[in-house]
Amino acid sequence: MPPTSAQNPVTRAELEEREEALLGPYALRCRLSQGRVHAEPEHDYRTCYMRDRDRIIHASAFRRLEYKTQVFVNHEGDYYRTRLTHTMEVAQIARTAARALRLNEDLTESIALSHDLGHGPFGHKGEDVLRDLMADHGGFEHNAHGLRVVDLLEHRYPRWRGLNLTYEVREAFALHSPKDTTGLGFTKGRQPSLEAQLVDVCDSLTYVAHDVDDGIASGLVTVAQLASDGLWGEHWEHARAADPELPPDLQVLTTVKRLIDAGVTDLVESTRQRILESGVDSPAAVQAHARRLVGFSEPMHRRQRALSRYLYEHFYCHPRLMRMGARARRILTALFRAYCAEPRMFDARGRAWAEEVGLERAICDRLAAMTDRQALDEYASS
Repeated sequence: MPPTSAQNPVTRAELEEREEALLGPYALRCRLSQGRVHAEPEHDYRTCYMRDRDRIIHASAFRRLEYKTQVFVNHEGDYYRTRLTHTMEVAQIARTAARALRLNEDLTESIALSHDLGHGPFGHKGEDVLRDLMADHGGFEHNAHGLRVVDLLEHRYPRWRGLNLTYEVREAFALHSPKDTTGLGFTKGRQPSLEAQLVDVCDSLTYVAHDVDDGIASGLVTVAQLASDGLWGEHWEHARAADPELPPDLQVLTTVKRLIDAGVTDLVESTRQRILESGVDSPAAVQAHARRLVGFSEPMHRRQRALSRYLYEHFYCHPRLMRMGARARRILTALFRAYCAEPRMFDARGRAWAEEVGLERAICDRLAAMTDRQALDEYASS
């Protein structure tokens, strides 16, 4: 009996043909990728962006996200989001939106999974500290550092440094960073791909909705306080009206789901309309366009920003989180100064790296790689 088509493996060539059939003309295609810094043979069953996704998931920096702060330091509680769970949530939402918009799902997922690899311990507070410590030594910014992670700091291949990702994933870091990356072959002054733009908006949508959830779970924000916010209040009332018997915790979760669904629906429809009106018919036309095309409608944009401002004022600036931020500053500053004073704290590999890139940059690379727990433990033992 001859084998059926279901028994034959789907090849990379067939996957690329599917892209031609399904993607919009403005989406990036694997066969048109600008490739990798180090040439490699293509894989039989995976496209180049699928390979990028898999390399990111297997990277050490990706695993460390499990123990890096999103809002709460990891040991604060098992319920709260970590940098890893946040990343997975962004990837899931962005992939759904990419499919609806006929964008490249695998590229979108790769960008989403890698977008926070440059974050150090203790979340944005940690980034602020590293930026201040490196002010006279080239600076620190998490997108630029993420590019550094995937290009230099990961060690998984014998013939080159980094993950050797495609140009398109690496460009997402470069165009999202305010630092000058023209020396690395990226062109500033043009728009990111639609896939990269989408991840940027989905990142914001995700952390706003889920930070509300974590804020309520922590007790730092209450549902009664949030009811004054128009976006949350509207969906909260709808959730309660739809099922008044729901326990309070399920009412919160239902409201969070509604927030995300409403945001994604608005994002997809508004972006689709902008793409049609712009007339862009290629990825090059997207990058040459005068403005970004992915985004919410103006009313939804205003409401999302209002909820984000509310979180900033009542959650991110809560005394408990401010104390955590002050502790992060003490810990990272003390570790930075200790390594500066005694470089022999590095092992042989670390000392060789310091000779290559400079002591302060090598220290920054080490601190940024640390999880919350590593930083706390090293500080306690120093």
